Amino acid sequence: MKRNSTIQSSSGNVFADLGDEQAPETLLKSRLAQRLAKVIEAKGLSQAEVAAALQIDQPKVSKILHGRLREFSTDRLFRFLNALDQDIQIVIKSKPASRRQARLMVVSG
Repeated sequence: MKRNSTIQSSSGNVFADLGDEQAPETLLKSRLAQRLAKVIEAKGLSQAEVAAALQIDQPKVSKILHGRLREFSTDRLFRFLNALDQDIQIVIKSKPASRRQARLMVVSG
């Protein structure tokens, strides 16, 4: 059976593509949580150890690692990254004239 399907290019933000009104912030929080997860894994920390380092309870660590980020502000996620010895650098610059919209990006090194 042949199906008719339409392929649509991504905007670069899956949350915007899905109609999330808070898409830029949701994407930012998601990327910060991904970085937290990578740092935790690289350091070989348990959730209990992370909770102690971040001064939160273990269920909150689990929420972060499972992407349930509603109760966490970007500022709070920044502080968590700092507590795990991660520097954060924010760069603001003009968008190129060739691009239609300004964007929010997280580059993790």
